[in-house]
Amino acid sequence: MNIPWAMKIRLTILAGFYLFVCTAFQLYAQTPEKGDPAPDFKATTDMGNEWRLKDHMGKNYVVMFFYPAAMTGGCTRQACGFRDNAQVLKDLGAVVVGISGDKIENLPLFKEAHELNFDLLSDASGTIARSYGVPIRDGGSIVRNIDGKDFTLLRDVTTARWTFIIDKDGKIMYKNADVNVDQDPENVINAIKDHLASR
Repeated sequence: MNIPWAMKIRLTILAGFYLFVCTAFQLYAQTPEKGDPAPDFKATTDMGNEWRLKDHMGKNYVVMFFYPAAMTGGCTRQACGFRDNAQVLKDLGAVVVGISGDKIENLPLFKEAHELNFDLLSDASGTIARSYGVPIRDGGSIVRNIDGKDFTLLRDVTTARWTFIIDKDGKIMYKNADVNVDQDPENVINAIKDHLASR
């Protein structure tokens, strides 16, 4: 059967639109919200160790902050805020992890340069970010001088800045998709305190 050229164009456009709608719906349907079970994942830390979310279930609140890129201004202020509040968070029963699309090689540099006292996780493929609905865009690179030596820090993807808290039952108890880097640690602390007070 011969299909007219104009009909072929219409069918191609409709098929493309259908595929776009289905993909968008699937991504939206998979985006976890407050009260949903937190998607489990594993990643490599700045020390080269494996970190798994399920290892903390039943033991800790898990504070996960997704940040765009190591050694950049806002991300450094945010990370240092969590560093400075480490004892408060520990006393509340929380562990903190920072997650970005940085290559694993970047993370020790970031950690050492700012004396960060929590694990940094490499999500170079963006898999973890996608599982939590965190938007990602193309990666990039920056050059930073550390102790007189230039380092090129590469990242495969750049994540949006979102913060989550996972409760001890493995559910998302807090989700912030509009993070203020300077207020993020305080907001997290208050959220955990409120959760503890309501139990």
